[in-house]
Order: sequence, then C-alpha cells, then structure tokens
Amino acid sequence: MSDNALPVVAPDAWHARVPKVELHLHLEGAIPHEALWQLVQRYGDDDAPKTLEALQARYQYRDFVHFIDTWMWQVDFLRSHDDFSLIAEAVARDLRAQNIRYVEAFYSPADFARHGLEIPELTAAIRRGLDAVEGIEVALVADLIRDLGPDRGMRQLDALAEVRDLGVIGIGIGGSEQSYPPEPFYAVYDRARHLGLHTSAHAGEAAGPESVWGALDALRVERIGHGTRAEEDPALIERLAAEQIPLEMCPISNLRTGVVPSLASHPVGRYVAQGLKVTINSDDPSMFGNSLAQEYAVLETIQGLSRDTIRALILNGIAASWMSPQLQTELTAAFESDPNWLS
Repeated sequence: MSDNALPVVAPDAWHARVPKVELHLHLEGAIPHEALWQLVQRYGDDDAPKTLEALQARYQYRDFVHFIDTWMWQVDFLRSHDDFSLIAEAVARDLRAQNIRYVEAFYSPADFARHGLEIPELTAAIRRGLDAVEGIEVALVADLIRDLGPDRGMRQLDALAEVRDLGVIGIGIGGSEQSYPPEPFYAVYDRARHLGLHTSAHAGEAAGPESVWGALDALRVERIGHGTRAEEDPALIERLAAEQIPLEMCPISNLRTGVVPSLASHPVGRYVAQGLKVTINSDDPSMFGNSLAQEYAVLETIQGLSRDTIRALILNGIAASWMSPQLQTELTAAFESDPNWLS
C-alpha cells in the first residue's frame, strides 16, 4: 500500500465496529453525496455537474486555497431551512452507520445570511434533521469564519447564545488561516466565554506554529483544531504536552489539502509518542472521501500505532469533549464494556 492510498475498511472490520466520537467535523463538509446531489438538481445552473459521478469528481484539490474555493461552491447549494434539515439528517445517519456515538459538529451560519437564513431558524432546522436520527448525539459548534472578520463574529454571538437550548455549545474559527491570524478575534472569544460557550480554533493547518501560539495566547482556546504544523516549533510542542491541550487532528484531511505530503509523514504518531493529547477526526469526510474508521485504520496500518493506543485516542476524544463530566464517565464506561471495544 502506498503512503497515500487509504485502507479499505469493511463494515465488519474492527475500525468500523468500535464505538467512536468525533470532535472536528464540519456539517457542510460531511453531506453524503447522494443528499448533495438532490440539492444540485434543485438549484444547479448550466455549469453544475450533470451526474452524481461528475459531482464526486470535483473533490480533488491542488492545495488548501483550492479546497476553500470548492467549499464555497458546494455550500451555495444550501439555500433553505428544509435543505439544512435534509442534510443534517443525512449526515447523522451516515455517522451512526459508522458507530459514532457522539459528535461536536461545526456549522457556519454566516455563510447563509445571503439567502436570508438567520441563526435561530437555521439552527432549529439543523436540529430537526439531527433529532430525526436516534442512537447518536450531535452537539453544534458555530464556525465564525475568520475571513469575515471579528466584527461579524461578534455580531453572531448573542444569537448563538440564544440557541444554546438547541445544542449549540461552542465556537471556532475556520476558513483561510493563512490570511487571517487569530489575534484580532480576542474580544470575540472573551465574549463567547462570558456567554458560556466553549472555544476552539483552527490553527497550525494552513499556517505555521505562530497561528497555534496566537490561538493559545490571544484566544485562550480550550482545544486546537488540527495543530499539524506545531512541530515546526519545539517550544510549542513542549507547551502542548505540558498543558495537555487537546488537538483535533485530521490526518487524511491534511493529506487531501496538501498540508502533509504523505500519510506516513503526518506528525500524529510523533505527537502521540511525545505525550500530546491527540484526538482523531475526519473533518470534511464527503469532500475528502474518508471516514473516521479509515482514520483509525491509517493509524494502525501506515503510522504503526497499536490498537491499545487507538483505544486510548478514542477515550481522549471523550475526555476532550465538551459534554458534562458525568456524561464523559458514562460514555467511557459504555465504550469499554462494548463487545466491539476489544474484539
């Protein structure tokens, strides 16, 4: 198997059967292609793909900037509340089929204001779709989109605080990290904490260690999204290890967007060996052609991590989640007693 070939994971393979959690998943980047195809047929113009196969062929990227361009093209097919209920239900069913029990999923409400979709109604529509699927719990994290600037992010906070009863538990900033550093968002993050929202930030993906330092020192985040390039600064690795700041790592995503040249060279195994608090996630699986089960298979077959280590990483995901300590304890016990945990 080449460094960049994804392992095939059969439905009855251990990586598929073992119970899992996901802390770094973008709802809009996880739409099963069949569900997105319904929207392309509904809204597509003369330049839209004419077949499902042509749609699937669009998901190849030259670099991170090309990925962001493709993201913006895709989300333009989300234009109504019913569209969001449809895709939320489809995503939840796909996740449940992978035996993912708990998810903290990003959504990007500011992307859809141009269609007249406001945060309360949009969030309610997503929640309707998620609640249609039993056997999985999905909390929501609002991506404030760094490209839109801190003033726009600040204006979203009060509306987000009002929909906490719909399962909105935190904020993050995704988008063009290489062009928009974290520091200007410090007041946004202070206000979010005051409102009771948890905090994460994409950092160390399209930009280097300075982005991670900024997220830690200026934004005071609870978790780092990705952190892939943190090892370019040994002092940063020492801090991440000492403070046990959770990293939401997404190896296959980093390969697809050109952040790393190969799965074998990805730093995830080195981070585990250095004692960092690593969690494993799939990021935008429908856009990258991956699954969380494949992420764990990559760790075993390409990175050489043992299944005991993989189980520890799954439990890291529970410990780093924003569910209550009581629920963390209960879910850990449920995973460790699950018949698929060891076999």
